[in-house]
Amino acid sequence: MSRLRRAGSALARALADAGVIDERRLRATTDLAWPRIVTGFAIMSKRTVDLALVGLVIGPTAVAGLTLANAFWMLAKFVAIGLAGGTVSLVSQNYGGGDGARAAAVVRLSVILSVLLAVPAVVGFGLGADALVDLLGEDADSVRYGAAYLAVVAPGLLFEFLNLVASRTYAGVGDTLTPMAVRAGGAVANIVLSGAFVLGLGMGVEGAALGTALATGLVTVVFAWGMTGRSYVRGHGASPVPLRLRGSDDDRELLAQIGRVSAPLVARRAAQGLVVFPLLAIAATFGPVAVAAVGVGRQVRALVGSFSWGFSIAASTLVGQELGRGDETEAEAYGRGITRLSVLVYLVAAAVVVALADPIAGVFVDDPANVALSADFVRVAAVSVVALGVDGSITGALRGAGDTRIPFVATLVGSYLAALPLAWAGTLLPALGVGGLLLALVAETAVPMVVNAARFRSNRWKAVSRQYRPDPAD
Repeated sequence: MSRLRRAGSALARALADAGVIDERRLRATTDLAWPRIVTGFAIMSKRTVDLALVGLVIGPTAVAGLTLANAFWMLAKFVAIGLAGGTVSLVSQNYGGGDGARAAAVVRLSVILSVLLAVPAVVGFGLGADALVDLLGEDADSVRYGAAYLAVVAPGLLFEFLNLVASRTYAGVGDTLTPMAVRAGGAVANIVLSGAFVLGLGMGVEGAALGTALATGLVTVVFAWGMTGRSYVRGHGASPVPLRLRGSDDDRELLAQIGRVSAPLVARRAAQGLVVFPLLAIAATFGPVAVAAVGVGRQVRALVGSFSWGFSIAASTLVGQELGRGDETEAEAYGRGITRLSVLVYLVAAAVVVALADPIAGVFVDDPANVALSADFVRVAAVSVVALGVDGSITGALRGAGDTRIPFVATLVGSYLAALPLAWAGTLLPALGVGGLLLALVAETAVPMVVNAARFRSNRWKAVSRQYRPDPAD
């Protein structure tokens, strides 16, 4: 046994002895989670690369502009994540229950819905970029940079919708390696393309946007191969629930189920995306440097939050599959174990980010005054990411059961009854100032974590899941 393997076994035993998660469940969790974590870092690195490139080449006004534009991109992407959340819930339960045909029908319907939702966003953002970004920004240069970025990157949204459905489909059947490889390749392509366009050709924010859009489209092309049932290398990567054009007798029932599961997820994600607009408008009253600092802090939180991509999907898949088999006790054990594991991982990750806050901020801005403010936001973002990560695991377990309404309510409370009032208080109380935005970062994640944890402990999600499980007699 290699030294690394022995260390891993020792860690697994230590976690089991400490009552965090037993070794068998840890193995199943990590097998699913680590590729998703890599995938998350790959995806979030695209936006991070864009911010870093324009920040170093142009300055904080360009970072502020991209922050404004990204609010619109993320709003649309959050809708796609909500729809894809319904996909993984229903695919995992049907596939876990042995009904691959119904799982495949869910995938086909999700793809259709993705196109119907994405096209209006692409058209609206592409044609209305100037007017939309101008709604948020108060600095003319920031608005100009943001509008230029949004107009060019908008077509990539169609590809991102499809990519999310593909990734969640693979996760629902227990394969997170294939989407990891595809998404990581897309991240590398984005770095190469954006770097060439911005640094090599001097295309500025338009170059960063073009690199991101092209890389996202490339990922869709690669996913299309495996999603239609074809293998990539030596029989690996073909989806066991391949995408087909032909409809099924279950379409109407499944469409209703997708609606019931995905609608609260879409609403929850939309609420998360929409609250960013008033938060950025409030930040804009403090100037473009404050907007850039908010953008840096939120981007760092999103990047570190990539651990949650793994834990959340593992919880959804494993809880959903166990429920599909009718084993509610094992489903609960997975949910609790994954949540405890995420607490430990995020405490360590947050501590590292807090310690390195100044050099991290320096990656995006180079003026000492700007670095200091951005570093403050990075530190607070690191604190808030602990709650974000824990909530991701809990929400993943609830999503695996199809219980998606309470997480939606929790997001509304955290974003609109806690975070937004705290940010607004900074404009009314000079002594608080941008501190209101810092408090908002924490409240935005801490409040939903508390609400969703209470929901999981209630065990009501088990009853909800019984509406979506395949008939054991089938």
